[in-house]
Amino acid sequence: MALAQSSDELTIRKIYDKSLAEGQSYQMLDYLCHKIGARLSGSPGAAAAVEWSRHVMEDSGFDSVWLQPVMVPHWVRGQKEIGRIINSKKMGTVELSVCALGGSVGTGLEGVAANVVEVKNFDELKSLGTQKVKGKIVFFNRPMDPTQIQTFSAYGGAVNQRGSGASEAAKYGAVGVIVRSMGVNQEDYPHTGGLRYETGVPMIPAMAVSTKHADLLSRLVKDDAGLSFYMEMHCQTLDEAPSFNVVGQIRGSEFPDEIIAVGGHLDSWDLGQGAHDDGAGCVQSIEVLRIFKVMGYKPKRTIRAVMFMNEENGLRGGRKYAELARQNKEKHLAAIESDRGGFTPRGFNFTPDSAHREKIISTIQGWKRLLEPYGLTEFSTPGGGADIGPLARDRVTVIGFIPDSQRYFNYHHTPVDTFDKVDKRELELGAASMAALVYLIDQHGLK
Repeated sequence: MALAQSSDELTIRKIYDKSLAEGQSYQMLDYLCHKIGARLSGSPGAAAAVEWSRHVMEDSGFDSVWLQPVMVPHWVRGQKEIGRIINSKKMGTVELSVCALGGSVGTGLEGVAANVVEVKNFDELKSLGTQKVKGKIVFFNRPMDPTQIQTFSAYGGAVNQRGSGASEAAKYGAVGVIVRSMGVNQEDYPHTGGLRYETGVPMIPAMAVSTKHADLLSRLVKDDAGLSFYMEMHCQTLDEAPSFNVVGQIRGSEFPDEIIAVGGHLDSWDLGQGAHDDGAGCVQSIEVLRIFKVMGYKPKRTIRAVMFMNEENGLRGGRKYAELARQNKEKHLAAIESDRGGFTPRGFNFTPDSAHREKIISTIQGWKRLLEPYGLTEFSTPGGGADIGPLARDRVTVIGFIPDSQRYFNYHHTPVDTFDKVDKRELELGAASMAALVYLIDQHGLK
């Protein structure tokens, strides 16, 4: 047993050495961000990213690379949005920093102007009722909880107003919605993100406002119950468009029918370059396989990198991948997703195959000694990721890569999610961390 552990320690050290001294993840991300940029599903950028990732994996010498066709939503933002306070007693006309929420309907050329009513949650909205909401613009202003140490918990506690706020407000006759951006800090720029319209409920336009201007709007609404707001958006949803997941793999030498998948989502929102969300996860996933190739490591099991399409506004790629895996009777041992940015690695969370839950937990926890020297101290349940979630129903152990989360929501879904916000060493450490876990699963299995 000691010999096996020593061998594992040496191989993991080599993985980190290769990533930190000879890594290509940062160069790949540079190209993806600067030569391709934003990659919203259905856009020319998304199409270019598909071709880029296919060529990168082919040029890296993977055993096979292929495309999985998938139809995706095609929403376009149109010309820059306008959000304007038009009759403030204290400040007169005030331009606010706003953007349309993804999937929103537009306002038409004439825009929408109405009085504003502020609420923190759906219970407050319900208490106001149709009498006080009808014909008005509802302003959802519930901040992410700054006392939450885990910023993803803070995000989870606020994001339903973005996802469902438009339909909830429309039930009471609202004509539009403004949502506080999903960010912890005081920021001048807005955060976009997807919304979902409820079937049978009128679809009304919805925009996000920066956290700084959300606070300003809140102060002015409190001072003036008759405050009016003008919103203008030219976004629209077009016919669904053809796109692809991109898959590359190294075939296993002993158990080729057992697959370990690692991936990120290739699409991004349209405001920035999609550097942290999720260009980082894509290049880290490709880098896992590339490191194995340059090390001359021949895996026992098949290692697969998946660039999922359409996580941001539909999850079509993740669902299609799981559907095809089912149809092809593929046996996935595990799937690892990186979709929390390219920050300093902290560990992994995971949801084990339910039939072998205790054994898998024990196995992964047993690897902590090998991974803790590299700063990987968090190993918790449950976990996973949006794109690999559909695999969980087929008893696949799904694993989420966990980097430090404190800065992620400064950039998430914003115009400032750009290459310059990614640290080269942190990105390379993340790729090495994912490769180390893939190596251990490949060598020892999970049950």
